[in-house]
Amino acid sequence: MFYEDLSEYSYQDEDDFTDKESGFYALSYPPAYTRLNIGWLEAGKLYSTGAVPAMFVEKLKAVQKVQWMNVCLGMHECDLCPEEGAPEGNGEVRIPGVPGIAYAAPFLITHYITTHGYQPPQAFIDAVLAVDLDAWAAAKWPEVPFPWVPDSAERMLE
Repeated sequence: MFYEDLSEYSYQDEDDFTDKESGFYALSYPPAYTRLNIGWLEAGKLYSTGAVPAMFVEKLKAVQKVQWMNVCLGMHECDLCPEEGAPEGNGEVRIPGVPGIAYAAPFLITHYITTHGYQPPQAFIDAVLAVDLDAWAAAKWPEVPFPWVPDSAERMLE
């Protein structure tokens, strides 16, 4: 599935976070922020390449360990890799940017960066580096590792 970097995200109307510990508890809400696509790559489509800071990659990987968002039942295989053994992903990552903007990336984004040389826009790199990882990692259900969840979010607790 290909979307231009920094184009408006429209794949799902709501953002859904699932509790990684239980795999069952979830919360859902229509976002009050604009979501911008980052890293939705597809074979045959051009994308920017280049070096990124090692600290950025490590921090993005750490975010992916604590945030489970828009997880789908099916898997998406990296179509930039040879078919056999291509990694798969089935979720997304949300990174807050400037007020009112959140970046929406596929879970395969770290693979695209480390294996295929993808270079995300600098605004996304800066936003990842600004994440308070200690606070996100400390978030325990019903809190989630993302700061802009509205109080009105629908929570499935059982």
